[in-house]
Amino acid sequence: MQALLWMRTAMHITTRPTWSGDLSLTIEQTNRELYDRPTILCMIPAKQLGIENFCTAVADDCYRQWIPYLEELNEELYNRHKTREETGWYYTAHPAGEILVRNSAYFAMRPRKNASDEEGSEPQMCLCMRIQVQLKPDDKKKAFRLLSDIPATVNALIRGFDRERSRKVGELAEKQKALREWLKGSEYCAFLANGSILPRDSKTGMALEGAVSFQAPAGEEIEVCGIRGLGIKKGVTIITGGGYSGKSTVLDTISAGIYDHILGDGRELCVTDASAMSISAEDGRSVKTLDISPFISWIPGGDPKEFHTDHASGSTSQAANILEAIQSGSRLLLIDEDKSATNFMIRDVLMKELIQREPITPFTERVRELYDSLGVSTILVIGGSGEYLNVADTVYLMDEYQMENVTAPAKKIYAAHGGGGRSTSRLPVIRDWSQKRILKTKGFTPYPKVFGPEKLEIPDIGFILIGDEKIDTNPIHDILCQEQRTAIGFMIRKIENKHGGDLFSKPDRDTIDLMEEVDAMYEEIETAGLDTVYSEMFPGCDRYLAYPRKIDLLAVIARMRNVEYTK
Repeated sequence: MQALLWMRTAMHITTRPTWSGDLSLTIEQTNRELYDRPTILCMIPAKQLGIENFCTAVADDCYRQWIPYLEELNEELYNRHKTREETGWYYTAHPAGEILVRNSAYFAMRPRKNASDEEGSEPQMCLCMRIQVQLKPDDKKKAFRLLSDIPATVNALIRGFDRERSRKVGELAEKQKALREWLKGSEYCAFLANGSILPRDSKTGMALEGAVSFQAPAGEEIEVCGIRGLGIKKGVTIITGGGYSGKSTVLDTISAGIYDHILGDGRELCVTDASAMSISAEDGRSVKTLDISPFISWIPGGDPKEFHTDHASGSTSQAANILEAIQSGSRLLLIDEDKSATNFMIRDVLMKELIQREPITPFTERVRELYDSLGVSTILVIGGSGEYLNVADTVYLMDEYQMENVTAPAKKIYAAHGGGGRSTSRLPVIRDWSQKRILKTKGFTPYPKVFGPEKLEIPDIGFILIGDEKIDTNPIHDILCQEQRTAIGFMIRKIENKHGGDLFSKPDRDTIDLMEEVDAMYEEIETAGLDTVYSEMFPGCDRYLAYPRKIDLLAVIARMRNVEYTK
């Protein structure tokens, strides 16, 4: 009887919950075209799972525990001679090693089954999880089976729920929270716990089996919240070493530390300043009305204080990426020499002597100033430029994944070679690092230039297509998954629609205070959840969303080609 009700509901999408015992199940329309692939929101009273810790990590773990039950059903459905539309299928979100706030798994207060409409009826804390089910509308028997199997898998999850694992996940989350709280008020910008497994398995993305575990260098070990490891101090830090020594692996771990990681990932207790931004060269990106004069003194036929181009070079793109990251609030830059523009990173004494007219001020001559004047730290992987030894506060040497502090000998080597021939009198003066550009409403719209409806598509190849924009998000290294990218697309649309409109509607204002709009939207999400930005209007967008950082949302907007700015 229950499954029959489900089937009837599936043919007429509704937001009213259906009950299976104490379980609440709601069928939602995924988008305006996928009537045969509805989204199912399952709500389980937390007490049925013995859960008392309602943090994101525990919800994430519950979803991961549910996925194997759904995969078993998919194994039964699989037929290599038929499509999923013919056999039916259960689609889940695909969480990797990071723990993200997702609309596919979270805790929320929900009404009880027998609650009356009278005041005083108390809701209960529920675990809310989403999946999608592929139905075959003209096969009622198949739809009946597919829908009736969902509450069965939930009940199987409840019976087989690993409460001990959930408890350990909650305890780990508390440790991670304590580490991050400590990091905020400390002199450090990152912490790597002893015993962490940093190398990744290329197939799974998880810890590489048999890899050497991390150990803080002798004399560098600190203890935080009962955990021993390496604290990387704020300032300028160099990680160097020969090829395949592990230096980039360490930087990748520091970058990954902006998010918490699941139990068993290997990097669970490695944390980084949440504002950290990975910086690289990005040939061909769009830059609009940005002051890049701290790094570029002159441009043929242009003004570096109002630089704009649809196809930035390696050096100008890297300069723009740094300046936009600082403007967006980053206090830690992560840079790998191999992913950078050489002429932006360094110019040695011989080239300085040969090239007298050079507009680029290399990063070596600004990195120290960034920290001393703005408090922006930098961690760099450097293997080919000794010039950075002089400006670094700390130099770490990697050798077969073992780390050593070599700051003193590095400084001695630099001095023994005449300090690289650089005279302090040639250092550039301190610049004004602030950006004063204001986003115009014109061009910031989800509507195409020609007549037509809103356009928003987010294919799984790293692009966001909105209005006439095609934004490549692949170079923004800290956007980790399709779910974050999808959320960013909907967030941009939400801001655009608030003050913009189509070509035949006059915006209510000429400019947009972008930070004010972003802050307001995130406050709404904190209160009401990620689904406040979702719309079922767009078939080219997935239903699953994951919480992106503000700094990454702003980085995407900065790459839009049709927007305009004013001073």
